[in-house]
Amino acid sequence: MSTKEVKTSSTKGLTKKTKASSTPATGVSRTAIAKYLQSSYNYDNPNALKRALQSGVTNKTLIQTGQSFRVAGDPVVSIPTVQVTVEDLVVGNNSEANKGDTVAVKYEGKLDDGTVFDAADSFTFTLGAGDVIKGWDQGIVGMKVGGKRKLFVPSSLGYGKRGSAPDIPPNADLHFVVTLLKIK
Repeated sequence: MSTKEVKTSSTKGLTKKTKASSTPATGVSRTAIAKYLQSSYNYDNPNALKRALQSGVTNKTLIQTGQSFRVAGDPVVSIPTVQVTVEDLVVGNNSEANKGDTVAVKYEGKLDDGTVFDAADSFTFTLGAGDVIKGWDQGIVGMKVGGKRKLFVPSSLGYGKRGSAPDIPPNADLHFVVTLLKIK
């Protein structure tokens, strides 16, 4: 998955950035095709499917990219981008946080309705190591010590369709105010 900055604006020394993640879909996997055939047509012959896909690639009816297949001539479909919105409330003036850094933050997390689901005066984790939700790994990179930042984390970069019971319901978008205390 790649991350790129797609929008930056600035007013009165405060910056707002939107980061996007996208992975182009290059086709459908053989496993997905087999599951579809089994559930829709009660067809379950993996060897015949494998031969059919190989034949389609050989006669150029299908295009294979890695483990994915698509019909020749069909466009490559892009998966909609998922975005973390970042707004610097206070820009720090010290070291900048990068992936691999161990950082300490103060934060408060809220749901769309304003309910506070979590807060801490000091929380330490390694940035980019998967210790926290993806939205934090993306949204805290580039933050400077002493800085204070608002993060809007869509559900897919937070706790997703499962949520985190009892405080975070399924498919919940999350709002954080994070202060970077130090980089270790």
